[in-house]
Amino acid sequence: MEKINQVKVYMNGIVYTVNRKLGEWWKQPEQAFATDGNIIVFVGSNDGVKRFVTENAEVIDLRGAVVLPGIHDVHVHPLEARSPVEGTVALPADTDPERMVSIIRKQSSKQIGTTWIMGHGYSLYNMLQHIKKGKRPPKAILDEALGDIPGIMMEETSHSVWVNSKALELAGITKDTPNIPGGIIMKDPKTREPNGILLENAGNSIVDFALRPTAEIEQLDYEGLVSSLGYLSENGITSICDARVYWQRNHHRAWLRAESEGKLTVRAVLGLWAYPHLDDDYQIPELQKMFSHNPDRRLRLSQIKLYSDGLLESTTAAVLGQYKKRYNFETLEDNTGMNYFTQERLECYLRKLQHLDNGGGFDFHIHTIGDRAVRESLNAIEKAKPDQNPERPSRHRLTHVEMVSPDDIRRFRDLDVTADFQVSGDFTLPKHRADNEDLISKVKARETVPVRSVWETGARVTLSSDWDVSQLNPFRGIMHAAQRGHQAVSVHTAVEMYTINAAYVMRQEDRVGSLEVGKEADFIVIDQDIFNIPVADIVKTKVLLTAVEGRSSYRSKRF
Repeated sequence: MEKINQVKVYMNGIVYTVNRKLGEWWKQPEQAFATDGNIIVFVGSNDGVKRFVTENAEVIDLRGAVVLPGIHDVHVHPLEARSPVEGTVALPADTDPERMVSIIRKQSSKQIGTTWIMGHGYSLYNMLQHIKKGKRPPKAILDEALGDIPGIMMEETSHSVWVNSKALELAGITKDTPNIPGGIIMKDPKTREPNGILLENAGNSIVDFALRPTAEIEQLDYEGLVSSLGYLSENGITSICDARVYWQRNHHRAWLRAESEGKLTVRAVLGLWAYPHLDDDYQIPELQKMFSHNPDRRLRLSQIKLYSDGLLESTTAAVLGQYKKRYNFETLEDNTGMNYFTQERLECYLRKLQHLDNGGGFDFHIHTIGDRAVRESLNAIEKAKPDQNPERPSRHRLTHVEMVSPDDIRRFRDLDVTADFQVSGDFTLPKHRADNEDLISKVKARETVPVRSVWETGARVTLSSDWDVSQLNPFRGIMHAAQRGHQAVSVHTAVEMYTINAAYVMRQEDRVGSLEVGKEADFIVIDQDIFNIPVADIVKTKVLLTAVEGRSSYRSKRF
C-alpha cells in the first residue's frame, strides 16, 4: 500500500497491544506508540517514543484514554442493514399480525426503488402462533393493508418472509408449486393454498424476484452501504466480513464501487452467497470467476457464505433427534429440521472452491444452528480436507453454532475450524435460552451457544454481531461474553476473539489484529479501561477515534 509520509506520536495513554508474544498483555499495557504513515514503528513507554517527536511529527496526547487494535466483525450485513429499498416498513416484533395493518398502510407510501412494498421486523414465533390458532391466513392481513400492490415483509432474523396474494401471483407461487432446496412454502393443510409465509430460501428467492437489479436499486443499495460504513467506524470496527452477498442482486458491485470511489473505510471480505436452488454446474464456475484475494486491497471476494440449516425457533434448524413441537411444514417428515445444503453437496462445493486453479481458494463461512448441521458441516470439511491447497490451507468456520453435540466439541480444534459465535443480542444469554425448552430438551436448551466449551479445547473462536439481526456494538458483545455463567470467557479472551482471532479468519493476522511494530495502524481509542471496570459497565464504552491504515475514519467531538 502507498506509504503516508507522516509520523504521528500517541502519548500518555493506556495501550493494550493484544500481542500474545508478550504473554499476559492485558496486565501490562504500554503508554505510547508511533506510526509512520500506515505502519506502526514503535510501541512502548512515553520516554521511548520521544525519539519520534521531531519537528515534522504530529503529537497526540491521549490524556489517559485507552487504545486497542481495531475491532473485527466477521459476521455482519452492512448493505442489507441500511439499504433504503428493503426496509421501508418497520414492523414491531412483539405485535399481533392483525394489528399491523395500520402500520403497514401508513409507512408503505415511503417505498422507493421498486413497485413492491418492502418491510421487516415481525416475529416469526408470533406469526406461527397466529397460524396455529387457526386465525385468517397471513396473506389476507397483508392483502387488507396493501390491496393489489405486491408486498414482502421480512421477519426479524431474515429467515422468513410474509407476502400478500399479489406477490404470490407475480412470483408464480400456487398450491401446486413445490418447495425449492432450502425453502418451504407454508400452505393451508386443507386447501393447500399458500398462506403467505415463505420460510428460509423460499423467502430469499421471492426477494430476489422483487429486487431484480436496476440502476435505481443499485444506487440505493450503494447509498445504504456507504451509510453503514460510517456506522461501523463509529463503533470502532475496522475490518468486517459481509456474511451474505447476493451477487445475483449485484450487491458485490456496491462494494467494488465504494472501493473505487475511495469510500471504503474498513477492510472487507465478502462472503458470496451460495444459492441452494441454482444448478451446481452453473453456480460453481460463476463463483470461481469472482474469487479475488489481493492482500494489498481493502476489498477481497474470498469467502463463500452457505447455509447448512435454518432456525431453531421455527424448527428448521437441523437437529440430532426429534423436535418436541411440530409445525405443519411439508417435506419435514421426520421433524429433525431441514437443510439448505446436504452434507454431500457441501462436500462437493468445498472440493471445487477451496482450491482453485489459480492457486487461490475460498474460505467457507457456514451457517449452522442445530447440532446435526454442525456435525454434517464438520464431516464435509473433514472429507474434503485432502483437496485443500497444501500451500494455502483453508480457514473455514461455522457461524452461530447454537447447538453442538458433546461428541463434536473437540472437532473444531482437530479440524482447525473456527467457531464463530454471536452473543451481543440479549436473546443469546443463558437466562433466555430456556425459552427453547418447548422445542428441544432442557439440557440442550441450556447448553446452547457453548462459547467456553469450544474455546477450552484450544479451538479458535471468534465473536461477531450478525448486525442488523443483533446490535452492532462490540462492547455489548464483549460484556455478554463475560456474562454467560459457566459458558463465560474473560474480557481479555473476548477481546482476542474480536481482534487477532478474527484477523486470522480474514487472512490478515500478519498485518493487523494486534498493535506491533511493522503491522499496519488499525486501532481505536476508547473512553474507559474495559479490563478494570465492572463487566456490566463495558457496554457503556464510547469510541473516541477509529483509524484504518493510520488514517482517521471516525473521530468523536470529545477527542
